Amino acid sequence: MLQEVKVAKPASPPMDGLPFERRIWAVVAISVAVGMASLDTAIANVALPAIAADLKVSPADVVWVVNVYQIALVATLLPLGALGEIVGHQRIYLGGMLLFTIASLGCACAWSLPSLLVWRILQGLGASGLMSVNSALIRFIYPNRMLGRGYGYNAMVVGTAFTFGPTVASSILAFGTWPWLFAVNIPFGLVAIAIGMRTLPPTPRAKHGFDFLGALLAALCLGLVILGVGSAAHKAQLGLVSAELVLGLVLGIVLIRRQADHPAPMLPIDLFRRPMFALSAATAVCSFAIQGLGFVSLPFYFEDVLHRTQVETGFFMTPWPLVTAIMAPVAGRLSDRYPVGLLGGVGLVLLGIGMALLAMLPIEPSIFNIVWRMAICGFGFGFFQTPNLRAIMSSAPPGRSGGASGIVATARLTGQTIGAALAALCFTLAGREGATVALALGAGFAAIGSVMSFLRLTIPATKP
Repeated sequence: MLQEVKVAKPASPPMDGLPFERRIWAVVAISVAVGMASLDTAIANVALPAIAADLKVSPADVVWVVNVYQIALVATLLPLGALGEIVGHQRIYLGGMLLFTIASLGCACAWSLPSLLVWRILQGLGASGLMSVNSALIRFIYPNRMLGRGYGYNAMVVGTAFTFGPTVASSILAFGTWPWLFAVNIPFGLVAIAIGMRTLPPTPRAKHGFDFLGALLAALCLGLVILGVGSAAHKAQLGLVSAELVLGLVLGIVLIRRQADHPAPMLPIDLFRRPMFALSAATAVCSFAIQGLGFVSLPFYFEDVLHRTQVETGFFMTPWPLVTAIMAPVAGRLSDRYPVGLLGGVGLVLLGIGMALLAMLPIEPSIFNIVWRMAICGFGFGFFQTPNLRAIMSSAPPGRSGGASGIVATARLTGQTIGAALAALCFTLAGREGATVALALGAGFAAIGSVMSFLRLTIPATKP
């Protein structure tokens, strides 16, 4: 008697990105959300004088409106990235968008500086939910062959938001009061949530549990380090700065030892054992330190040394992020075809040349003389950023996308903070020549970063 033989059906291959129509709407959802979080940083900086006058507080006190947002954002990036690997990146993203929107309403209704600071902390937590898993979600939205252009479009949105943020803020303040700067987030946030709930892809979930004590250690470690660097930039007492930095480093060591055998550590040391990931993360910190050095020092140089007006300074600062936004998708497409080590190295060389040229500006430069140098910086930064982001995410296994995405955002904010602190140190040591020293230091960082980027060409191609 013949027995029926059952042939097992081959397992269906994992989904490689979303179908075209759903992909478009998912990109709209994350672009609106990330654009809002990026725009909010620039908007808050412009609004500080108006907030100080309305709430009757000093400039030194009102700076905390920016500081608490940054600290809450940086401190929770890695824990939320790790949580996304467990519960799904799309849930963290939508939860972050909801909290960001609610906190924006709270900021708009704030009646005092303490109440505004509380809502800004919550807004920073919401922004962290967006930023921590943003890169991971893009990895699941786009097919692998299009990852470069996906990250390029995302970088273009961020660059555009930073470019036009001060203009948007000034326009709103021309017709209304500072609470409207936060209230404008609400309708966009609701739209992003509605679209995201229907289109964002479900992502693989890890089977291990969430280490709440590890999350607390990671948040305190990063928060204290960033706070310490910021305190140093504001010339706080040496004892306070040392205590913040040392305690942050000690907590980081405790965290690493606690999670030594964890399959997905909160501070993803396991990913740094991959040469491509480690070099790409290091070059990211270098590049954003250069950006921090330039963006902090150049306004002082234009106004105090060249005696330009605030309006002119805003115009001079525009070419860098504008050209970056234009170049990001171009470099993203190229990174789908050419080695990221080559593209990133060339980009950092150009960025270093631009910084050196700015440091060697003549005594009375023309408008064109300033603009084309800023454009070279933007071209180099945009040419580096997207391929490097693709390298970081592609060198991590899909199941560790949350940890990799958290490192992407952490590297960006850490680099910017270090750059800003170094710029402040340059002004302290060199006075009026501080801007020139900071720009020259940025060129040095670019040289180091370009060497690290070219070293990636020696790493054999491996599957994540």
